[in-house]
Amino acid sequence: MSAPTPLLDAQGVNALLETAFPGVQQTGPQVLEVDPGRVRLRLPYRDGLLRPGGVISGPTLMSLADTAAYALVLAHIGDQLMAVTSQLNMSFLRGAKPGDIHAEAEMLRLGRRMTVCDVRIWTESPDRLAAQANVTYALPR
Repeated sequence: MSAPTPLLDAQGVNALLETAFPGVQQTGPQVLEVDPGRVRLRLPYRDGLLRPGGVISGPTLMSLADTAAYALVLAHIGDQLMAVTSQLNMSFLRGAKPGDIHAEAEMLRLGRRMTVCDVRIWTESPDRLAAQANVTYALPR
């Protein structure tokens, strides 16, 4: 099965995210790349992302996973801001060391009513994942 063709590039998805969440472009994740069935994001590091123990907090990683899946959906269905998370299952694999946080989301299925995405998150290297999430989005009718 071939990957679906995106309708928007990274700049277009970033513009939609800014429309949906004003101000996100200053401190939030940035979409770096959009490819068929895939997006890559980066969340710039700041001290406020750390939890006690000196690693990136779980809520930060979960938020990035959800944002990456949302960006992937928007890239492939266009200006449909009412797509909503219906399920997010997160596995924390190791502590995410301080640094920019990277996420890559891959579309597993794009249906008429739902989209299923796999999201991988890291700070050190894509070979040393900090977390992995399976995210399902319900699409507007």
